[in-house]
Amino acid sequence: MNLFYMIFYSVASLILLLVTVMYTIYFERKVIGYMQVRYGPNRTGPLGLLQTLADVLKLLMKEDIIPAKVDRPIFVLAPVIAFAPSFMILATIPWSENIYGADLNIGVLYIIGISSITTIGMLMGGWSSNNKYSLLGAMRSVAQMISYEIPLVMSIIGVVILAGSMNLRDIVYAQQNMGLWFVIPQFLGFIVYMIAATAEVARSPFDLPEAESELVSGYHVEYSGFRMAYFFLAEYVYAIAIAALATILFFGGWLGPAFLPGIVWFFLKWSVFMFIWFWLRATMPRTRIDQLMTFGWKVLIPLALVNIVITAVVRIWMGG
Repeated sequence: MNLFYMIFYSVASLILLLVTVMYTIYFERKVIGYMQVRYGPNRTGPLGLLQTLADVLKLLMKEDIIPAKVDRPIFVLAPVIAFAPSFMILATIPWSENIYGADLNIGVLYIIGISSITTIGMLMGGWSSNNKYSLLGAMRSVAQMISYEIPLVMSIIGVVILAGSMNLRDIVYAQQNMGLWFVIPQFLGFIVYMIAATAEVARSPFDLPEAESELVSGYHVEYSGFRMAYFFLAEYVYAIAIAALATILFFGGWLGPAFLPGIVWFFLKWSVFMFIWFWLRATMPRTRIDQLMTFGWKVLIPLALVNIVITAVVRIWMGG
């Protein structure tokens, strides 16, 4: 019976995730269209609500083309390796006080460790494609994700020091007990987190691994149909997970006035983070790869170190 519930929960979560991704893409296109004085999706279904579903069906029905000279086993496996970890990290996200999956004492460490696996999938896809643009895109992706994962993790350490736990639910309760969200004492860490997270999920203006003006389509240029959809799905699921993690770490998760349920507060805060990424994509030009890498190593990492030192000193001074 436990196995049945586990399978049911996994399938239901996957279906809910796919629907969430579909309409996240829809709202992104509508928001960007509004900002650029365009309509956005408005034909397929009422208000264009079925446009993303039509796009998904189109990708699923496209011919699955595998070029002759690719490393076939690695080429086929790469999209799965890229997507699976993005789905796995959602297992530890507490959406409200009573709605959560695995309540791990090392929830933060689990998310950091599992999310790193996606880098391997992107490298496998770019290298196995036997295409110079794909290989360059994969090398950019690996360099960017590893470089910005360091300040991303370091920005979280300040929150862990204040909460005294890596359990995500305990971090929310610590903010409740303190009487304020961690974004206030950890404002520097939050700024580092947001910049590093934007680069980590390769969102504009840091979408260098897929820069179409330079690399055609980056590491997945040789992919078509549902295999390419796996890569896009992984990108959006990571954006959802990173926004959810920011909500928990810095904005109190499901905490809010009692006139709305906790899960509603959680998704309202999460929606603000997603909107910020849509806004950036609509307004910011793409950076250069050398500028992006230099900024990560020479600016964000020192700032994250300063935040850790200040947080540790204050924690000790307060008797923690």
